[in-house]
Amino acid sequence: MPGCLARTLYESMTMRVLKVGIAGYGVVGKRRRDCVDRHQNMEMVAVCDRMFDDEGVMADGVRYYTDYKRLLAEDLDILIVCMTNEIAPEVTIAGLDKGLHVFCEKPPGRDVSDIVRVIEKEREKPKLKLMYGFNHRYHESVQDALRIINSGELGKIINLRGVYGKSQLITFNQPDWRTKREIAGGGVLLDQGIHMVDLMRLFAGDFEEVHSFIANGHWGFNVEDNAYALMRNKNGVVGMLNSSATQWRHRFNLDINLEGGTLILGGILTGSKSYGAETLTVVNADPDNDCGNPKEQLTRYNHDPSWDEEIRLFGQYVETNQPVTSGSSDDALQTMKLVYRIYYADPKWRKTYNIPDPDTVAEKVI
Repeated sequence: MPGCLARTLYESMTMRVLKVGIAGYGVVGKRRRDCVDRHQNMEMVAVCDRMFDDEGVMADGVRYYTDYKRLLAEDLDILIVCMTNEIAPEVTIAGLDKGLHVFCEKPPGRDVSDIVRVIEKEREKPKLKLMYGFNHRYHESVQDALRIINSGELGKIINLRGVYGKSQLITFNQPDWRTKREIAGGGVLLDQGIHMVDLMRLFAGDFEEVHSFIANGHWGFNVEDNAYALMRNKNGVVGMLNSSATQWRHRFNLDINLEGGTLILGGILTGSKSYGAETLTVVNADPDNDCGNPKEQLTRYNHDPSWDEEIRLFGQYVETNQPVTSGSSDDALQTMKLVYRIYYADPKWRKTYNIPDPDTVAEKVI
């Protein structure tokens, strides 16, 4: 038997099966369940969702409940939280209190104070793993761009320009909780733009200086339908961002300009297929060519492994007792702080919605 095959069989025989429960069984919860079902060392045990009429057992033996507390009475190793923003921190904390490893979807809550509460509980449970689902990190185009940046072959980053937009706050007949501040905490920036904020942090580090305009003038809800931000980090890297719910043609685009060229992330593979083909264009600067039309290489990605890769990585953290190094609670905290720096930087928005200084709120866990 070849060595690699023998090792794979040995690992599959010796690794324990992790029993999984999912709190929140909507579109994302079902997608996470598919990943669990494909994982060789995870077993789906039970789910909960308030949309169920009652309790029962699915045809494949998975139990279902209407209340997450009933779910937590099950014999579980892992809890996956796919719930609305106002309750996700509560359920995450309850899972940790129950002694479970927890994987929670972004955002970690409605505001910075929510993730602070979770981290305080996490510190009481040092043997448990907590990971947040910043799914865009694991797309192949993003991973390839990150490798190029980390290699240094194109030099240091000069600036980043990102646009992530859709045509409405509510799309594809999803529930309308995203338009309710008391449930969601914020609008398109917190719901969708947080992915772009997280990627900018992933590529360039944290941004301390932030200027912004936040608007909700088109759709008229009490959450934003556009956020425009201009940010700078301690190394002088500038990031520009527009998170929009008035982008009539859905768009994902991130330009990363470096000393030796440009990386252009265009499109992103999603369940809706509405953001176009996922591509990475690598442009090599040509100092001798003053026409601004250098050679470039485009790669198109036709497969999205990101959902399975996240769950695989989380399972690895649990099985090997490694620290969570991607999607950690600190990643969630720093990304939420930057989102709220953008909100806070607009004085009118800050006053209208009584938004506190996110850095002051986060001091409890620093």
